[in-house]
Amino acid sequence: MARIKPIAPPESTPAAGHSLPPMLPVGPPGLMRSAGTRIALIFAITFIAAAVAFTAVLWWGTAGALDRQTDATVRADGLALSERGREGGISAVVDAISDRLAVDVENHAIYMLRAPDGRVLAGNLEAWPSVVDAPGAWSTATVMREGASAEARLHDIDLPGGHRLLVGRDIDEKLRLRQLLSEGLVWSLGAAVAFGVLGASAMRGLIARRLRPTFATAMAIAGGDLSHRVPISRHGDEFDRLARTMNTMLERIDRLMTGVRGVSDAIAHDLRTPIARARAQLEDALATAPDEAALRQGVEQGIADLDAISRVFQALLRIAEAEAGARRRAFAPLDLAPLLADAADIYGATAEADGQVLETRIPARIDIVGDRDLLFQAVANLLDNAVKFAPEDGHVLLSARALSDGGAEITVTDDGPGIDLADRVRAGERFFRADAARSSPGSGLGLSLVQAVAHLHGGRLTLTDALVVPGRRGLRAVLSIAPA
Repeated sequence: MARIKPIAPPESTPAAGHSLPPMLPVGPPGLMRSAGTRIALIFAITFIAAAVAFTAVLWWGTAGALDRQTDATVRADGLALSERGREGGISAVVDAISDRLAVDVENHAIYMLRAPDGRVLAGNLEAWPSVVDAPGAWSTATVMREGASAEARLHDIDLPGGHRLLVGRDIDEKLRLRQLLSEGLVWSLGAAVAFGVLGASAMRGLIARRLRPTFATAMAIAGGDLSHRVPISRHGDEFDRLARTMNTMLERIDRLMTGVRGVSDAIAHDLRTPIARARAQLEDALATAPDEAALRQGVEQGIADLDAISRVFQALLRIAEAEAGARRRAFAPLDLAPLLADAADIYGATAEADGQVLETRIPARIDIVGDRDLLFQAVANLLDNAVKFAPEDGHVLLSARALSDGGAEITVTDDGPGIDLADRVRAGERFFRADAARSSPGSGLGLSLVQAVAHLHGGRLTLTDALVVPGRRGLRAVLSIAPA
């Protein structure tokens, strides 16, 4: 199975006549262009908005409640006096006001009953407030009571006969309480703003600190050092998941770059020989061919060598397409059973000619979604390797099974020499050939294509020992296909 000698990748150097593009300076972004700043600003605005909302609710629940309580008390007192006036006349209202002022220990009650001619009939105000000029009106004014001024909440009530009643409460203490409450809320809001700004600054610093290793790794990778990886903390948060994803991506890029360097080196070494041989044969035929038949034979041999080189490049292109995922556009529902039967028919004749037995165990139907041409090429490569390395009286088994999740497994087993464990790890590398396979024909791209096709279909290629015949290790190659 693609037994090819290992090739050490060369050191990567710029090609002659070309220089690497200059690194663009990457500095810290502007303040408002920084995602950390924007996130911190959103946090600060949200925190301050929450503080303002809390302050408004607290104000409404305290100072507002005091105002509503005062208005409710004044309204209830005014309605009671109005009811007394309707039942007992103005004299009853005068008596009720006197009784209320007598029991007003806190000295908060304010009353004034005025006759239609302007005479004061009862109350504790020295004069009718000028701001109270309409019956039923509510107002807040400074009034003179017992020789002292006071802030009062007043309600003007129109009584029968043209009499007017003014009912109110002294709100000096409540105004002082409101002032204290306002100062406390302002200080609290200022503290909330300060804490919001400090929290936003701390959040921005935390985000910048968590992303700093990612920036450093990206800069190192951009500088050409593909060995750097993003460190992962113990938090297991979104930043760590981002770091793991980036490290997986960097591992993939590193493998691809290593593969590119290896392919370049392998092409330079492995393809140079057949190209030189084809050229030498053509030159020799041209210079030494005694007749037209010998010249034709030399040209045909050179063409065959060039065709082999062309097949190598075609295999490389198929591998590149599979690894890049470009062939996923050709995915379609298909029955895998006829495809495997066709491949078995083709290689069954080759196996029979070599004295081998190719056995198949294929279900009647295996429905999957994939690229028919690439899958056929992958199965053909596995069968070609099995027939190539199995002994003359060897046995090759092609089997398949449908998986319960909609995928499938294709297994090719032979009783050949197998692959050593150390070589098995590298068997999927392009142009890799094990020591036992160096003398056999091949380019070392067969298993590379199979592995690329497996990855394209969401599966993998697994190589294990197959103890088919005692004394022969054999090899079992399992190509898995994931459900669509």
